[in-house]
Amino acid sequence: MVVVTDSTASLPSALVRDRGLVVVPLQVVIGDEILDEALSEEEGAEGGATPARVAEALRGHQAVSTSRPNPAAMGRVYADLAADGATEIVAVHLSGEVSGTVESARVAAREASVPVHVVDTRQVGVATGYAALSAAQTLDAGGSAEEAADAARRRAASATSYFYVDTLEFLRRGGRIGAGAALLGSALAVKPLLSITDGVVGPLERVRTTTKALARLEELAVRDVLSAGGEGGVAVEVGVAHLANPERAERLAAHLLERLTGEADVELVGGEVRCVELGAVLGAHVGPGMVAVCVSPV
Repeated sequence: MVVVTDSTASLPSALVRDRGLVVVPLQVVIGDEILDEALSEEEGAEGGATPARVAEALRGHQAVSTSRPNPAAMGRVYADLAADGATEIVAVHLSGEVSGTVESARVAAREASVPVHVVDTRQVGVATGYAALSAAQTLDAGGSAEEAADAARRRAASATSYFYVDTLEFLRRGGRIGAGAALLGSALAVKPLLSITDGVVGPLERVRTTTKALARLEELAVRDVLSAGGEGGVAVEVGVAHLANPERAERLAAHLLERLTGEADVELVGGEVRCVELGAVLGAHVGPGMVAVCVSPV
């Protein structure tokens, strides 16, 4: 049994290899050029779409858009896995509210030669990655494909995701947030904080400066970790993601690690707060400068 996810899950390539995951790339369109999202440094060197390339294109006011894998592409992935001996597949993807990827998976699943259990995580980015990892862990522990899919849904439902963007313009261009909200943010010259609620990107709060925005992300993440614990405490993974903003992201990750390590009832899985650069596809919609934090109880 095999877990399939997509490139927006923001999983490091080494972790993908270690857990035996299969990652389907989404595509980025820069000008007239259609590129698969790079899943590793090697693919980036070979011409795949990297976060740095997308950030440069956005700064240069080039036309940048994204595209889901179509059902035929998903079908080929499933057929190749079946040919390699897979008997069942668990497909864990980003929210169907922001991408048609999960719908492509469902269409392809109907034609697949083996059962495909499709999970709409109703999340994006790191939270989708954590859900896919939970599915893989369930299979490794001897669980069924149905149990793995349920584990992914539960993990995704318990996660909270918040992010800061320098401007709402890129989300507006991609149709991920309304023009009214984008105009309001620009008119007031505020720094928007957003969240993922039931699979949809929406405004959460407005603050006046970048420093205050990052401090608020920290407070929201710590609050959610502490509120997730019961009498026995909580085991949790916390991830920070960014696009072309490594210093601020690493500073936020370090602050969270320091604060959460000191909490007696919190088990920080792996003893770390993982900090990653967001992939090219999601980066195309949020723009350079974005910093996100995800809290995912295990």
